Amino acid sequence: MEQQTAQARWEHHTQRPLLALAVLFAVAYAVPIVDSSAGHSLTAACTVVEWVVWGAFAADYVARLALAGERKEFVRRHWLDLCAVVVPMLQPLRLLRMIATLLLVGRRARMAEQIRLTTYVAGAVVGLLMFGSLAVLSVERDAPDGNIRTLGDALWWSFTTMTTVGYGDHAPTTGLGRMIAVGLMLSGIALLGVVTANIAAWFLARFEKDDVEERRQTEAIEALTEEVRALRAEVAELRETPVERVEG
Repeated sequence: MEQQTAQARWEHHTQRPLLALAVLFAVAYAVPIVDSSAGHSLTAACTVVEWVVWGAFAADYVARLALAGERKEFVRRHWLDLCAVVVPMLQPLRLLRMIATLLLVGRRARMAEQIRLTTYVAGAVVGLLMFGSLAVLSVERDAPDGNIRTLGDALWWSFTTMTTVGYGDHAPTTGLGRMIAVGLMLSGIALLGVVTANIAAWFLARFEKDDVEERRQTEAIEALTEEVRALRAEVAELRETPVERVEG
């Protein structure tokens, strides 16, 4: 029980710092892509920041594992976190670091009870649009047959891809770019399903609340009707009583 309390306390105190580091990671990831003229020193500094942020999330996973009461159960339930920590070590690609950090941020955000589903979905949409645009721009900008050359093109492509509209005016031509497109399409479909389910659940809860309120009002009216009937019966009895006394 003490270990579980320590784990919960750790997760509570480290949540905001890790989210702040995730924002720092987003800036470090975006700068070399948006500013194509960035020098070697700036690019190297951004790469160091990316690895430091990923290392912080990896250390967070190790700390949570150490504080867990049942470590095997923790690994089984958080296998996606483990993959996000291990994959960048196997292949130091910037895209893998980005995906791993997004996964770890998402897993930690889900643990926060104060973050509502709508906020999480909105954050996921913005994050996917931003990182999807930056990722496809980084791999398509220098492609010989590529047609995604600017950040505006990348944002437009990401939005149409996530919404599964696909106008076709911009499309990836490299293998890695198409993999990013598949990920965005699947993510867009999943988020649309979550939003639809959330809206449906809200309407059902609203209707159920209205039904409960209607039943409560109906029961109150029935109870009031019974009281009125009882009062009428008493009044009628009081009216008849004096007459009976006089006749007697």
